[in-house]
Formats: sequence, structure tokens, C-alpha cells
Amino acid sequence: MAELPLGVVLPNEVADADPREIARLAQRVEALGFASVWLPDHLLPPRPFGDVYGGVHEALILLANIAARTERVTLGMSVLVLPLREPVLLAKQLATLERLAPGRVILGAGVGWEREEFAALGVPFERRGARTDEQLALIEQLHRTGTGPAGGVLEPRPSARIPLMIGGKSDAALKRAARIGDLWQAYNVTPGEFRALKARLREFADGRHVSAGTVIGGDATAEDVEVWRSAGAEHLAIHPGRLDGAAERLARLV
Repeated sequence: MAELPLGVVLPNEVADADPREIARLAQRVEALGFASVWLPDHLLPPRPFGDVYGGVHEALILLANIAARTERVTLGMSVLVLPLREPVLLAKQLATLERLAPGRVILGAGVGWEREEFAALGVPFERRGARTDEQLALIEQLHRTGTGPAGGVLEPRPSARIPLMIGGKSDAALKRAARIGDLWQAYNVTPGEFRALKARLREFADGRHVSAGTVIGGDATAEDVEVWRSAGAEHLAIHPGRLDGAAERLARLV
């Protein structure tokens, strides 16, 4: 039976959490044998960070610190609210992160869902899907050619293509993943719902393979992992709950 890659969504929801402790947890995650670490993203949520909003510490900066502390584990975002980001700067940040951790970076991208966060940043909520597509195309061009649409030089460029993971459960997200994604990630779904979403993804992809996975809770057991494998998951990301005791909970799962 093929190995099911397990990743960890690092706890990043508490405002006074020490980011160095999050980075040290990433080192422990790597030592335990997990395949990847992920960080959530919210720039200006309308209410305090906590159960609903993750991303207290900026994902790419914290991942750069983690890159310097690790050797093997893949580094990703679960997921960046892409339409709230400036794409040229993001392309440069991603390329720099990939140079720090060659071949170990995945761009996790979603369109966002919190209307008030878009309003706080002056970004039209109704255009978030179109804006995401435009930005992904621009980032891909900058990384591939090193040149912007109207000129200019981007350096560094990634040493290898950065895979794209699309997050979300809507038909628009599934179609985007089917069209350009390497991976797709669901969130807050049951195994049955996941199976149905994956079938729809396959329908949209029309023969193009997109690796399908989801985020699950930190109380997961080995038996739960097998349930998700049976539902068709090709990768899983476990959120272990609060930072305190997260390493111990993950060790028990291993």
C-alpha cells in the first residue's frame, strides 16, 4: 500500500505565542518523520485571532526561519489568501524561500472567504476569484521567465518550479485546482464529503491528476488516517491544536 504523506499545520492562532517555539515544533515534526509543515494566513481579520482565524505570524517570514532549521520537510501555506497579496513581492518572497529550501516549497493558495477582511484592505471581494487567477498567472510568468508583463527583472528565480496547492470546497476552487493545481486541499469536511468533492475534482480535471487531500484535527488516530486513506485522501495535514503539548500529541499519533 502506498505511503500516505502526513503533514502538520503548525499552531499559529495565538497572538502572544513565541514564533521561535513554532519553529522548534517544526524541527520536532521533521524529526518525527512527518512530510510537511504548513502555516495559515490572515492579514487583517475583523476579530481577534483564535479558533476561526489563524496566521498571527506572517507565513513566509516564519517559513524562512523554519527553512534554516530543517533539512527535509516540505514548507507550505495552508493557505495564503492570495487576492490580498501583492503578486510581484510574493513572487520574490516565494523564490527566495525556495532558494533557502531548494525543492521544498509549495505555494498553497485560496481566494479567501472573509468579506470584512477584504474591506479592511480595500480589495473588492467580488473580484477575488478573477484576481487570484491573474496573480497566479503573473507569479508563474515571473518565476518562469524572470520578466514582468511590462518589463523589469525578477531575481532570484526558483531553482525548481514551485508546486501549487489550491484550497477550497467550492466548484470554482475545484475547477481552479483541476486546471492548474498540483494539489488540492479541503478543510472541515467529513470523509464522505471529501470522497464526493474528490470525485467532482476528477470530473473537472478530465484525466489530469491533482493530488487530493485535507486538513484534519489533532485528535486523529492511526485508525482515522486509514479512514481518510479509504476515502481517497492522497495527503493529509494534521492540526494538532494548541502549541502547548502539540509535539507530544503528534508523537502519540506517530
